[in-house]
Amino acid sequence: MGTPDTLRSAPEATRRILSWYRRNGRPLPWRQTRHPYRILLSEVMLQQTQVARVAQKYRGFLRLFPTLGALARAPRREVVLAWRGLGYNNRAVRLHALARHLHGSRGGRFPRDVSALIQLPGVGRYTAHAVAAFAFARQVPVVDVNVRRVLSRIFSPMKTTADLAPEPAVWGLAADVLPEGKAYDWNQALMDLGAMVCTATRPRCSGCPVEPVCRSRATMMPARSSRSARREAKHRGTPLRLYRGRVIEALRSAHPRRSVSALQLGRSILPEFTERDRQVFNRVLRSLERDGLVELARNRQAIPDRIALA
Repeated sequence: MGTPDTLRSAPEATRRILSWYRRNGRPLPWRQTRHPYRILLSEVMLQQTQVARVAQKYRGFLRLFPTLGALARAPRREVVLAWRGLGYNNRAVRLHALARHLHGSRGGRFPRDVSALIQLPGVGRYTAHAVAAFAFARQVPVVDVNVRRVLSRIFSPMKTTADLAPEPAVWGLAADVLPEGKAYDWNQALMDLGAMVCTATRPRCSGCPVEPVCRSRATMMPARSSRSARREAKHRGTPLRLYRGRVIEALRSAHPRRSVSALQLGRSILPEFTERDRQVFNRVLRSLERDGLVELARNRQAIPDRIALA
């Protein structure tokens, strides 16, 4: 990827994609601001959560925590409560910790460059590039799963819809084809094209603006469905990560501001609660405690006795 032959079609692809984006770009609420706090919030929310769900929750969260300072001053428990419906609650903990770091160590000021943003606690390569490009108009690529898929298919002949070019190669390619002065629109356009047209399993190639210059249009076949499920810890056939979410949701619904009996909570989540269930449940509670989501009080045998949102 990124060879002179590969990049020969880049100007035409750029023109076509930007033209398509001007007509079809999604009117998402976080595209109406360049404020770094609001951009950061949207990017954290969008990690592993569908755009439609984030669009529903974004403005409500900002009503509760309109500024970085408001978020930093809020108790962690209130932030986790406000995260309801977004899943992966440890993201709320990391966002809150980052807000406190920025508010306490930097007076609420965001770094403006990728090299400084990526040094912030909990900020990875993608988020650093996204904040730099979307909040500070930096000329940097932003590569998420949609962008990686789109660029892989346009500039390399993919054999199946499941194939992707190596991530490091795509980051390099994304930098090579980045149009001068148009980083914001270009990165957003690639994301929308991947979400709306060049989708993972059923791309709409006949309606794709870049079909005439796409190197995968004649080579890519539908991937065979795979029955191999992701290996992860389970109990009674349910992934432990889902039990984690059920614990947090139960605490939100029942007594979000005080502790409850860990045993009673376990029995409400796992009917016919056995000793084996309790061992697994205690393991789930300890993982939530490590992630800063709950506080545990233990009995004399050091077994979780009562639980509350942290």
